[in-house]
Amino acid sequence: MQRLPLILFIAFELCYYLLIVQTGVAEYFGSNIYTMAPLPVGGIIGSLMAYYIKTSDSNKIKLFLVLQLFMSFFYPDFNFLELLILGISVGAMAPLIINELKKANEIQLGMALAISYVVGTFLFNYDVENRIYLAIGFTCIVLICSFLLDFKDQKEFEIKQELQNYSLFVMSLWVYLDSTLFETLSRDINISIWRNGYSFEIAIFHIIGLVAALFIKIEKNQKELLIVLLFALSYLFYFLQEGLVLSIIYPFVISFYNIVILQTLLKKDLKSLAINMVFIGWIASGAGLFTALENLILFVPLVFLISLIKILISQQITTQVSKKEKQNYVQNI
Repeated sequence: MQRLPLILFIAFELCYYLLIVQTGVAEYFGSNIYTMAPLPVGGIIGSLMAYYIKTSDSNKIKLFLVLQLFMSFFYPDFNFLELLILGISVGAMAPLIINELKKANEIQLGMALAISYVVGTFLFNYDVENRIYLAIGFTCIVLICSFLLDFKDQKEFEIKQELQNYSLFVMSLWVYLDSTLFETLSRDINISIWRNGYSFEIAIFHIIGLVAALFIKIEKNQKELLIVLLFALSYLFYFLQEGLVLSIIYPFVISFYNIVILQTLLKKDLKSLAINMVFIGWIASGAGLFTALENLILFVPLVFLISLIKILISQQITTQVSKKEKQNYVQNI
């Protein structure tokens, strides 16, 4: 019973980010990156405040959720200061949520993400200007759940396989690729998969991606290569305007790489989480939004080339290190 509040706490805060911050605010302001600038700036400030405010995690979470709830009443017509404050509240919640995820296990993590993706998918077409009720409702659910969490529970994240560490550069790269394609797709009237009747396929393959990431065991470099290749296929089918195939591959890779990122972040303390979220949650996603709005998506294949070169170099280094370790082992024998 204790885990249900944790699952809902995570799921509906993610729903708030997906439907209110990432799509609601952006669409309402016509994707004007200069008008929306206070939001990511506030997000960066909030992520750092999550660590530097010296009080308990319980107090921090309740403080920023109350702030988020207060700002939700002003949705969607935010002014400069209100966007900044909204960014602070959401930005602070990101590292705090991941820190709470350390108390969950694989199944609970998967359930929380599944709820957020399914709800976000089926409510994607909900009228942007009328999402104030969603904003208030989601925040109320999260706030209520925060009073039911056991903040004394220091149980570490349970995982059946060894957690793999990925560099901040690689994780930021994945978020950039995702953000660029998502922001492009959500504004494309010809192949917006969420508006073209593919909601069921999207929801199903989000869940399949979660299951695959949690339970399929592959080596780190292979997983890294797989994610890049799946993103490359997603972009390919976007350029080919193949909505059905895109609605299968793209949700799968979103779920897959998000689990991989979370499994890396769960090993970090709150300070490291705050710093990582600045780059992953705001700078990388902001760069993706800029790329989409400036119609620079045709240059993204260069990013894939750089990524592939980086992966191949890493694999070569890993192979050389393994050979050297084997040689040393034989010599010691």
